[in-house]
Amino acid sequence: MRRPPLTLWIFHSLHLVLPPLLFLLIVIGIWQGAVIWFDLPVYLLPGPGRVVQEAAADFSTIAQATRRTAAAAVCGFIASLLVGTLVGFIFSQSAMIRSSCYPYAIFLQTVPIVAIAPLIITWFDYGFHSVVIVAFVISLFPIITNATTGMLAVDPLMLDLFQMYDASRWQVLLKLRLPSSVPYLVAAAKTSSGLAVVGAIVGEFFVGAGVDRFGLGFLIRQKLEQLRTAELFAAVIASTVLGVLIFAAVSLTGSKVLTRWYQPSVSKNP
Repeated sequence: MRRPPLTLWIFHSLHLVLPPLLFLLIVIGIWQGAVIWFDLPVYLLPGPGRVVQEAAADFSTIAQATRRTAAAAVCGFIASLLVGTLVGFIFSQSAMIRSSCYPYAIFLQTVPIVAIAPLIITWFDYGFHSVVIVAFVISLFPIITNATTGMLAVDPLMLDLFQMYDASRWQVLLKLRLPSSVPYLVAAAKTSSGLAVVGAIVGEFFVGAGVDRFGLGFLIRQKLEQLRTAELFAAVIASTVLGVLIFAAVSLTGSKVLTRWYQPSVSKNP
């Protein structure tokens, strides 16, 4: 007997939600048990209840910092998606350009962001725009790599067909290379969305002290220096939730985009 659609949706949702929720409850239980068993001081490891209490008391500050970090991460991510796709297109057009410039793109991935963030602050001064630049730099490399790979991974027969019909460079880009790179760009966007949050938080470690409004990075740094560990945990959890929400939004958008280019095939029984 087939289940109705609503029942299938509920069953599928529970199948996705229950395992991570159960694991979270186990972690919280172990956390609380360790605090009680070892009689740990609050400044070293606060219990889950204390973290929730401090998060509720300081909710407005955490929410404001989260919004500012989210804005910087999203701006940096969108900029990296646009610039990375453009660079991937340029790399796909010339092997000489690709071999000459690609090693410098790798520089963005190999140099620690904590090393170049102070330089960015020095060059572009304190402010929100510097945080966006840090988020942009750290999230750019996956877009460049996957965009280049996707635009080069075209069917040679299709490329010959376009050339046979004397298609222009822009027609090849828009109708062949760009559609073929969509799955690669979606995968890169998922990676870069998380990196953008990390970059925004790292940038705020250095920028946040110089502005009136601050993000989660400066809030984490402030609570750490003051040994207010419960509030530090609350800020870290807010950072994690922010990263998960941005990743989920990018994943959902990517799924919608993929269904536009690749309709699922329906197998029929003979």
